[in-house]
Amino acid sequence: MIKLMKYFKPMEWLQFFAVIGLVVGVVAIDMTLPDYMADIMTKIGTGSTTLEILQIGAIMLGLSLIEVVFSGTAGFFSARISAGLCRTVRETLFDKVGKFSMQEINKFSTASLITRSTNDITQLQNTYAIGIRMIFTAPIMAVWAIVKIIGRSGDLSLVTAIFLVAMLLGLISILIFALPKFTKLQKAVDRVNLVTRENLTGLRVVRAYNAENLQSDKFEDSNTNLSKINLFLNRMMALLSPFMTLIMSGLSLTLVWIGASLIGQNLLDVPSLMAFTQYATLVLMSFVMLSMLFIIFPRAEVSAKRVREVLNSKSSIEDGTQSFPADIKGKIEFKNVDFAYPNAEAKVLQDINFKVDAGETLAIIGSTGSGKSTIINLLMRFYDITNGEILIDDTNLKDVPLHDLYNKIGYIPQKSTLFSGTVAENVGYGLVKKDKQAINKAIEISQAEEFVEKLKGKLKYHISQGGNNISGGQKQRLSIARALSRKPEFLFFDDSFSALDFTTDKKLRDALKKSSVKSTKVIVAQRIGTVMDADKIMVLDNGKMIGFGTHKQLMKNCKVYRELAYSQLSKEDLAR
Repeated sequence: MIKLMKYFKPMEWLQFFAVIGLVVGVVAIDMTLPDYMADIMTKIGTGSTTLEILQIGAIMLGLSLIEVVFSGTAGFFSARISAGLCRTVRETLFDKVGKFSMQEINKFSTASLITRSTNDITQLQNTYAIGIRMIFTAPIMAVWAIVKIIGRSGDLSLVTAIFLVAMLLGLISILIFALPKFTKLQKAVDRVNLVTRENLTGLRVVRAYNAENLQSDKFEDSNTNLSKINLFLNRMMALLSPFMTLIMSGLSLTLVWIGASLIGQNLLDVPSLMAFTQYATLVLMSFVMLSMLFIIFPRAEVSAKRVREVLNSKSSIEDGTQSFPADIKGKIEFKNVDFAYPNAEAKVLQDINFKVDAGETLAIIGSTGSGKSTIINLLMRFYDITNGEILIDDTNLKDVPLHDLYNKIGYIPQKSTLFSGTVAENVGYGLVKKDKQAINKAIEISQAEEFVEKLKGKLKYHISQGGNNISGGQKQRLSIARALSRKPEFLFFDDSFSALDFTTDKKLRDALKKSSVKSTKVIVAQRIGTVMDADKIMVLDNGKMIGFGTHKQLMKNCKVYRELAYSQLSKEDLAR
């Protein structure tokens, strides 16, 4: 938690030191009031005038009002500091996750990253708001109060020490059982988040398979586990309040009992006993504050470690420093490329070699799991290759800044992703300036114009989160339009035509040929009809390139391609 304080901004550091000063002021006043009370008792016993007593009372009242102002200001600053710090940490965490490669995303899991960005940081905010004051108040008050009571009465000091030791032993016993559970608690929150997220995103599948009871059981298990851990911790913490009350009341009763005996022996006077009792109470109060810190800090420390684990993680994808040439053409070349996913035993791609000239269309086809989408992932640098080189216009892909790379790419993923907003906002997503003409042209090329014109509000029609209020084919066409609106040098289609019918597929590819002549296109597809017109076709099988050439060449030379072609289309269709 201390290491996270490096995210303090200058103004927050000023407020932090102000809190320390205000806390010292509050403790100083607390340490002064018992002496004034003892003075009042002494003056009453010596027959002082009412005015003298009222003067001391006025001083006490004034000090109390100052303490209220100091305490309230310290609380205000603490709240601002904690909110500001956690705002900065949350922003930093969001930016950090945004730069992660897929390897880091998979390492932490989406559900865990959501929990760390929300629940864990909220836990930290609450702890900083309370802890910043207590962590200074408790030790200063404890030391100051102990100094005040030392030498006043050996018997009463011994009683205070005994009760203090008893309280510490009780606190340690409770915390020994509670501390290990805090880590388990956050992991249990992760699990509930994961199950809830899976159920909501996969609701259609759950219903289609009548698996509501199965999902309910999974949620019940994770929720019950979280509840058990919470109940255990709450029960342990619930013991603290009666335990502290017992210690405080027992100390006060014992001090009065022993103090009365000492007064009877003329070894102590009443004002000194009152002052000692108040100071002894302040000693225990300071340790009560420390006990509260021991309760809230362990869980917050677990959250802090989880947050720092993300913040300290380095992306496996290192940013390059060599910019693309100003007159980039768009040539792609793979040289002896091997790739294996992290922690995987077998390679997904082996010895891949090919070259695509600027403006050409490369189509990649093969069986499921052959490595088609992996090539797109490598071109996007979602992962880095294991061996070999990927060159763009003879520049190694690893040497290029990711920002420059993505600025040249129009990417249409296998699963269409739309964001909450209008049609225009989704199609123009990523454009520095929303060019209405470019958006309309992209919609026209992607064959989305027909259904967009029928929507209420047309370009202003609101798309719900994930595009759940339009069909799969419509989502796919809008995703393609989004990539085209950027007019990129490279277009990567990762099985992006699968939801389109054959007619729309053909129209879209024809429109692409005319409008994107200068763009180098890489198309991953399952249908022969989608790839047969490409300039070059790559055939993959178990991660190996077993065919490369035009449709006619592969029909003659590649058995796997020929079998795929005949399984999908007739000889007449293939001859066209």
